[in-house]
Amino acid sequence: MPKPILPSNKPRLSSSELHEKLNPYDLDRNLHPVIVVGIRGYYLKTMGDPASNDRGIYDDALFIDSPQVTAAFNANTDPTLFRKGKGTGSEKGIARLKPGLYNAHCLGLHKNKYLALVQRLGEVTVIRDGDPDYEETGYFGINIHKGGYTTTSSLGCQTIHPDQWDSFISTMKDQSVRYFGKKWDKTVIPYVLMG
Repeated sequence: MPKPILPSNKPRLSSSELHEKLNPYDLDRNLHPVIVVGIRGYYLKTMGDPASNDRGIYDDALFIDSPQVTAAFNANTDPTLFRKGKGTGSEKGIARLKPGLYNAHCLGLHKNKYLALVQRLGEVTVIRDGDPDYEETGYFGINIHKGGYTTTSSLGCQTIHPDQWDSFISTMKDQSVRYFGKKWDKTVIPYVLMG
């Protein structure tokens, strides 16, 4: 497996550019003042194979957006590896999150180890490696957590480069406490994956 590659700079989108991309999702920003947006293939033309979406590199982008903050992070929205499978049992394929809007995440512990955005409040739809690939909807623990230096550390989760993780999670917690008060770790934070 190739060593993960990190872009030389963080993703760049202004608040207005990000909000324009969000228009088709018709999000009620009064109800959901804090959201996370992922853009798969953000660096598609400048990293990895320009003809296809790569796995195992930080070629994607994640943004936190609220009335006070629009913050960008280098991310990975794909699994690290391929594994074909079938069905929904023990032989199922590796999952990658299907693009769309998910009201499934809140702040909580990733594997009972550290604060992250965890999929506990709703189902998500994944596309599993197969022959052909196939969809499955459910609770799979598709979290947004810290990646690694030599691997993106994903079996389907969305991961942030470790050098940017502390900034990501502290911003998430700060904005959640600001808008949700005592329910900061029990309130849905919508995640929109584009790409």
